[in-house]
Amino acid sequence: MLKTIPRIMLAAGASGSGKTLLTCGLLQVLVNRRIKTVSFKCGPDYIDPMFHTQVIGTKSRNLDTFFTGEEITRSLLAKNSADCEMAVMEGVMGFYDGVAGTTTQASAYDLARVTDTPVILIVNSKGMSVSLAAYIKGFMEYKKDSRIKGVIFNQMSPMLYPRMKKLVEEELGIKALGYVPKVEDCVIESRHLGLVLPEEIPELKQRLLKLADVLEGSLDIEAIIQLAKEAPELSYEPLEEEKTRASIMASEPEKCTQNSVALSAPENTKQSSLSSVKEVLKWKSSKKLRIGLAKDEAFCFFYEDNLDLLRAMGAELVPFSPIHDAHLPENLDGLLLYGGYPELNTQALEENKFMREEIAEAIKGGMPCLAECGGFMYLHDQMEGMDGKFYQMTGVIPGKVWRTPKLTRFGYITLTQNEPLVLGETDFGSSPAHEFHYFDSENCGTAFHASKPQSKRGWDCIHGSDRLLAGFPHLYYYANPKIPQAFLKKCLEYRLSGRSND
Repeated sequence: MLKTIPRIMLAAGASGSGKTLLTCGLLQVLVNRRIKTVSFKCGPDYIDPMFHTQVIGTKSRNLDTFFTGEEITRSLLAKNSADCEMAVMEGVMGFYDGVAGTTTQASAYDLARVTDTPVILIVNSKGMSVSLAAYIKGFMEYKKDSRIKGVIFNQMSPMLYPRMKKLVEEELGIKALGYVPKVEDCVIESRHLGLVLPEEIPELKQRLLKLADVLEGSLDIEAIIQLAKEAPELSYEPLEEEKTRASIMASEPEKCTQNSVALSAPENTKQSSLSSVKEVLKWKSSKKLRIGLAKDEAFCFFYEDNLDLLRAMGAELVPFSPIHDAHLPENLDGLLLYGGYPELNTQALEENKFMREEIAEAIKGGMPCLAECGGFMYLHDQMEGMDGKFYQMTGVIPGKVWRTPKLTRFGYITLTQNEPLVLGETDFGSSPAHEFHYFDSENCGTAFHASKPQSKRGWDCIHGSDRLLAGFPHLYYYANPKIPQAFLKKCLEYRLSGRSND
């Protein structure tokens, strides 16, 4: 199928160039102009989409070609852009920086290529003038299909901008779309997992409104919108019959006719094929399943497409707080414990003794559970807090987790199953995943083997049993939907056994 989606990508030559701040500012400008906008983050990042969400008022999404290859990535872009007037993508790291640090796979460039999206290059101009032309030319010409169509100069004075605009447009033939002066009171600070959370920034909305006012005066917004409208039609195949999300929830997804044309390179064979994903999507629980979703300041890292997929398969997600709630919600059929910042909330988690005991009792009593990274840490006997002290956790997994001085086993991995009958399955096949944590465990598990792409490095990880999958890796369900399907099948089995007290 072909679909018209006005879209742009904001990318940069390096991390720290102002992508997130500028993306949020531009989103605020579009919201102020009442343009219905959807936003996407390139790569496995959780926090940047939270900031996007604060601006546009609806959930931002991730697009990651390592997780989902080419066809599924285009399908997700089309699915999540339904009924929107414009899509804005934020790049990751440097524009060409991809898997293993030596490839462009899963880079911002790769996503722009796969989705045929025009790119605006954000250039940190501090300390440069004419050299900016050489810098921009290098990015434009490194790959002939870069799709770089415009440039925005960050941290540039209004006096210098007219001269730089004239220089790059005459010498490089690229459109200068404006500049961003230094705006110190709009800065978003960093923390050990990336950026601080939106809720932690005083008067965030006011800051973004002020930034939007600045950008209205310093960027050529009309030209940016026009560039987005010039994006080619997107060639894609629907993941399921195209309906509203409400109707998808109400009926079983159906298989669609294959009628799209690939844009370029063949699929990476490590990703699930579109046909296999669509086959899994035909499954839906015969009963609505109540799944407890840990959600608070300690557990806040979610891929929105993961949650959508669970709902489409028949899950009702019931949020609860391991910090603030005294008890689990009633009549649960399963538990989801995703990542976040439990290490910043160890004392509060320990003090909620009844919640810790109820979670331990539920899991040990057979309630199915998916736990990753921070959720996995919470399942241990003890966790080290940022104050260096150890705190009592749920005790489901024997052992301690402790803080390390640097990132531990960071980056993309491919998981293959070591042990039989994890969530009732003998072999899930290859599962692309991602790790990003400063903590380690004395009991990481052995149910899967993680292999680093473009490397001989690997390690065993994840605790897997008939009703538990818990480990450091973050999973993106469209990369291997057999995993959430197996989890929900176990939840249905638990429900039908009468264990959920329904």
